[in-house]
Amino acid sequence: MSKQSQTIVVKIGTSSLTQPTGKIAIATIASLVETLSYLRSLGHRVVLVSSGAVGVGCARLNLTERPRKMALKQAVAAVGQGRLMRIYDDLFSSLQQAIAQVLLTRRELVERNTYVNASNTFRELLDLGVIPIVNENDTVAIDELKFGDNDTLSALVASLVQADWLFLLTDVDRMYSADPKTVPDAQPIKLVSNEEFDQLQIDAGSSGSPWGTGGMATKLAAARIATSTGVRTVITQGKQPQNIIDILQGKDLGTQFEPQPQTDNARKRWITYGLIPMGKLYLDRGAVKAITHQGTSLLPAGIIAIEGEFSASDAVQLCNKEGVELGRGLVNYSSNEIQQIKGHHSTKIASILGYDSSDTVVHRNNLVMKENN
Repeated sequence: MSKQSQTIVVKIGTSSLTQPTGKIAIATIASLVETLSYLRSLGHRVVLVSSGAVGVGCARLNLTERPRKMALKQAVAAVGQGRLMRIYDDLFSSLQQAIAQVLLTRRELVERNTYVNASNTFRELLDLGVIPIVNENDTVAIDELKFGDNDTLSALVASLVQADWLFLLTDVDRMYSADPKTVPDAQPIKLVSNEEFDQLQIDAGSSGSPWGTGGMATKLAAARIATSTGVRTVITQGKQPQNIIDILQGKDLGTQFEPQPQTDNARKRWITYGLIPMGKLYLDRGAVKAITHQGTSLLPAGIIAIEGEFSASDAVQLCNKEGVELGRGLVNYSSNEIQQIKGHHSTKIASILGYDSSDTVVHRNNLVMKENN
């Protein structure tokens, strides 16, 4: 293992933290705690993204199935989160490892100032040698601002802290071409390069265990987010957390996804992954060429259609005429204003709207193009 300090984000799912009955899998949690504490002792910076609050809450309240109603789910999460953190604190304390609880909603990543605050808080915790334990703040999250699953949350946290590694611990030892539980000759997938990612064909499924919220599809989506921000991502067995150490030492375990070159531009990472697009702008061929190959800002003349209702400073997707997303950006005008000025030269903005706040619809500094363009 490299002696150089690395930043490692580990996400463990509900299926790994709980038994089929819904009871807590103490042996697995203890092994996880021991593994992460050992990584810290080697000088690595470690973040744990932990599911399980709802599952633990269900066990505590003797519920036989995961609640579907949002208010009940949030109430159960409130019960489970305290219990889960108590278990983590007891186990980490026995190894003299300090931890911190960090609860996030998408809101913290949507607002630029709270995104920066979250980044600064993580940096201070990691500098102090603390292991932050992250979960979605289920008790206050609303549907529009939910991560949806902790796989996505872990990828965004890995981007936020500029991690070197993201480990997605799940109930299989690695990714297969199909579900190995039902397809005996499913082929193991050991390494996925950037070039192979788009061609990757697997039967991803839609859900995992009855207590969890994500199947292999959400892990693939998380791997795409993480690798595109320079984070090497691994899917491996959650019941054997010690595999993390073996993988860092170069052993052939799990499925690894090669990272793209890491960007140091935190603002562009925030635009790409922190924000939820509120609409779409469809561009003509000239505008596509200008923003894709010439590095220019987006002008109103190149916009042929818009979709959605949004305000100035909201994020939007930039698409070609066929609807293929080319990138994302922050708009200088609302959807109503762009509807009026689209197709016109920038010099006409003032006469059309009665004012002129900017001659660009999306400035180059607020525009992020997708890598495959």
